[in-house]
Amino acid sequence: MSLRPLQDRLIVRRSEPERKTASGIVIPDSAGEKPEQGEVISVGPGKRNDRGDFVALNVKPGERILFGKYAGQTVKVDGEELLVIREDDVLAVIQA
Repeated sequence: MSLRPLQDRLIVRRSEPERKTASGIVIPDSAGEKPEQGEVISVGPGKRNDRGDFVALNVKPGERILFGKYAGQTVKVDGEELLVIREDDVLAVIQA
């Protein structure tokens, strides 16, 4: 099964949570928080403007992004947890 996002929505794969702190303490799965960054898997065509034309999104597949802690909706596809969010929920694009 695959997902095709509509309008200004993105499909995001969350980054793996940190398992160790900077000092070397191991964090158990039950205590770890979900990361607020991930990789964009696919993007929708964009929003419609006042004239009815699509305005393309600023985010592209493959980019790493930061998003709000409670942004989007989690869905499970083929055993993998993905996040569906709006482009407005993207806080920044991570540049290497």
